[in-house]
Amino acid sequence: MGQNATAAGEIHIIDDDPAVRDALSVVLTLEGYHVTTFADGHSFLAAVRSRAPACIILDVHMPGRSGLDILKELNAKNYPAPVFIISGQGDIPMAVEAIKNGAFDFIEKPFDAETVVNRVRDAIEAASRRQSRVGLGETLTQFPGSDLLTAREREVLNLIAAGASNKEAGRQLGISPRTIEVHRARIMEKLGAKNAADLVRIVLSESPRNA
Repeated sequence: MGQNATAAGEIHIIDDDPAVRDALSVVLTLEGYHVTTFADGHSFLAAVRSRAPACIILDVHMPGRSGLDILKELNAKNYPAPVFIISGQGDIPMAVEAIKNGAFDFIEKPFDAETVVNRVRDAIEAASRRQSRVGLGETLTQFPGSDLLTAREREVLNLIAAGASNKEAGRQLGISPRTIEVHRARIMEKLGAKNAADLVRIVLSESPRNA
C-alpha cells in the first residue's frame, strides 16, 4: 500500500493525556482508520511535515505548545485536513479562538465514542466533497469584501445566503451548528453586516444569482 493510500484514512491524535489518546485510538481504529497518536505538539509537527493525514484531533491544553500554538504553526486556515480541537466546557472562548485560527470544529469534553466517530467521518467526507468541487473548478461567490474571508467562511456565507439554517449549513459542511454561529459572527464582523438579511444583501450586491 502506497503512502497516499495509507494517509487517506489516517487520523492524528495529539493529547498529553494517555487515557484520551488510547480511548480515541481504540474507537477510531475499530472504524477502520489508521490512527497515529502524539503526546506533544513538537513530535506531531515533525511527523506531519512529511504527509497530511485525513483528520487531526488536537487537545487545546498541553504543556509546551498549546493547541492554539500548533494551529498557528500548522497554518490551519490553509491546511487540507480538518482539525478538531478537544476542549472542556469552560474552554468555549478558547475553542472560538481556535476556529478563528483555522480549526475545523471542536469536540467538547466529556465526549462519547459514537459522537467522535460520526463527527470525524462527516468532517472527512465534507473535506473530500470540498476538494472535489475545487477540482471541478467551482468558484465561490465573489462580492465586496469576499477577499477578507477564509474559504470556509465563504462556504458558510454562501449557505446562509441560500437560506440554510445553522443546523442545515453545519450538516452540509460537516461541522456543528455552534461552529456555524462562530463563523457567522466572524463573517458579520468582517463585512460590517448587522444581521443575516444584511449579509444576503452584501452577497447579492454584485453577484446576482441566476433565476
